[in-house]
Amino acid sequence: MSKKILVVDDEDDILHFLELVLREKGYDVATASGGHEALTKAQLEQPNLILLDIMMPQMDGWEVLKLLRVDEETADIPVAMLSARTEAKDRVQGLQEGAIDYICKPFSLQDLLVKIETIFDQVGKR
Repeated sequence: MSKKILVVDDEDDILHFLELVLREKGYDVATASGGHEALTKAQLEQPNLILLDIMMPQMDGWEVLKLLRVDEETADIPVAMLSARTEAKDRVQGLQEGAIDYICKPFSLQDLLVKIETIFDQVGKR
């Protein structure tokens, strides 16, 4: 059974690009273009990983992450933050609030795929 990844980003090009690439790599992919949709899909789809953009309108990725962590149905889903915010304080905040990784945009596709596999390896060893 293939692993399911929920990709959350308000930029359609990034969302569709990641969906296409991840599907080609054999992952089952769900997408959400905003925070509320992400929370709903996380509960319904129960993905193995969420790639979560930080800067989104209405509900940003920080708020989504907090809400995922307090909901017992989604609290254990690994979340990797995707962001153009590259300052150390942002990376530290993401990890302190429960993200398993923090990936800075722009990212290389190869780096992203390696990080995803590493996350799945880490989660599998728990």
